[in-house]
Amino acid sequence: MSAVTSVYLVPESVKTPRSSYRQEQADATRLRIADAAQRLFARDGYGATSMDGIAREAGVGTRTVYAAFGAKREILSVICERWLERARARERAREVLETPDPVQRVRQSAGWLAALYSADFDVVRVLDAALDEDEETRALLTSKLRGRNRVMDRLITSVEPQLSMSLSDAQSIFRAFAAPGVYGALVIDAGWSPERFESWLADTMVAQLLRGTTR
Repeated sequence: MSAVTSVYLVPESVKTPRSSYRQEQADATRLRIADAAQRLFARDGYGATSMDGIAREAGVGTRTVYAAFGAKREILSVICERWLERARARERAREVLETPDPVQRVRQSAGWLAALYSADFDVVRVLDAALDEDEETRALLTSKLRGRNRVMDRLITSVEPQLSMSLSDAQSIFRAFAAPGVYGALVIDAGWSPERFESWLADTMVAQLLRGTTR
């Protein structure tokens, strides 16, 4: 068992100030490395970024990067998790499902996607590009994509009685709108604000997916 792992097994009440300080330092180093890696992934591409380059950008030794993460794909995983936390993706999904009105639930599903992408679209593009990398990275990202799709499918399943088409078709349409190229073309290339994108997507989804509605 590593020293870092053993810290997590010690109850908070009996941790020494010294062990707590060391853990705080280790956590801060991991975050600095993750931030440095994200900058390089966004600028140079995931495949072109080396662990040595990440170490230089973070101002730490290469051995420190390996000790903190083990592999480049593990840094990518942390970047993804921090992005989901910033977007409040899990909390927002629960809030959508608790909305009683189906029209508002669909509109808020569009808001969920817009909030996810506007939180940090650089991460979205990095993850999308990294799908073309090695098998282990593809497996990691495919798993995360399946998790996102499960959330999206659940949001649409919650309004199944009000759908104007089959559930599978409605879910496929929502996934199509979630393609990074859609947000990228409208917000990044065409200069739409995230709020305009959300409004357009909400109007479009309500009109296309639900029976007897135009908005």
